[in-house]
Amino acid sequence: MMDLGLSAGPAEADLIKDGSEATFMQDVVEASQTVPIVVDFWAPWCGPCKTLGPQLEAAVTAAKGAVKMVKINVDEAQAIAGQLRIQSIPTVYAFWQGQPVDGFQGAVPQSEINEFIDRVIKAAGGEAPADNLNSAVEAAEEMLAEGAAVDAAQTFAAILGEDANHAGAYGGLVRAHIAMDDLDQAEAILNGAPAEISDSTELEAAHAQLQLARQAADAGPVAELRAAVEAEPDNHQARLDLAQALYANGDAEAAVDELLTIFGKDREWNDGAAKEQLFTIFDALKPTDPIVLNGRRRLSSMIFA
Repeated sequence: MMDLGLSAGPAEADLIKDGSEATFMQDVVEASQTVPIVVDFWAPWCGPCKTLGPQLEAAVTAAKGAVKMVKINVDEAQAIAGQLRIQSIPTVYAFWQGQPVDGFQGAVPQSEINEFIDRVIKAAGGEAPADNLNSAVEAAEEMLAEGAAVDAAQTFAAILGEDANHAGAYGGLVRAHIAMDDLDQAEAILNGAPAEISDSTELEAAHAQLQLARQAADAGPVAELRAAVEAEPDNHQARLDLAQALYANGDAEAAVDELLTIFGKDREWNDGAAKEQLFTIFDALKPTDPIVLNGRRRLSSMIFA
């Protein structure tokens, strides 16, 4: 499996340290020449500081070395606090190449802290953790497209080790197991998805692909099914079976054509089975796929004709 930079980062002790006036030049100004330094100005008597500090440390730790943190007790570093015109605490500054480049005052939600850390990393020309994971997902998708399903599955799993709620990686892991014909494992992974992402488009697509893969396992020979349809053009079940077989053989466009034919002849047949199958195919493909765009347009024209 290719190295996607998802291995464990520096130890927390290397990322977060207590600073002072004596070490400020070394810990902040000099250190920020190579990596952004976030400075947390706090005091033992400051209530909001006790909340912000751990939140900030968590965000810095999650960045895995892309940014570091120095904690400065303003009661013991009044000269620096005066030079930076710190009027209230907590105050947070980010330094890059010796200069403050961003900052905020007061306690803020974790989401804003995470956004702040991402901005700082990007300002220094780095890649934020979320970007890094998304790049890893893209690399895994390329592996899957090239037929390296096992490597793709390992990569998707590694991404989920970093972010268990990454919908793209979760859907990718399901699809990798589908590609390996391990449908039971794919279904088990899908059923175990975190509730937070269970309704995501990525998991809906994976679910649709799993349904189609199950159908493919039972699909009959295309030639025989096509002959049956030609013999009985109004045999909707035979045409539906043909559509499933066509999709199983990689011809999604022809499958959509057959399903639209059924819908045009009898949209209510078998409780709307043709329309349901169309939506399953649309969900399984990318929303921008020409087959999806054309199929949805043709279906809409039939519905609203």
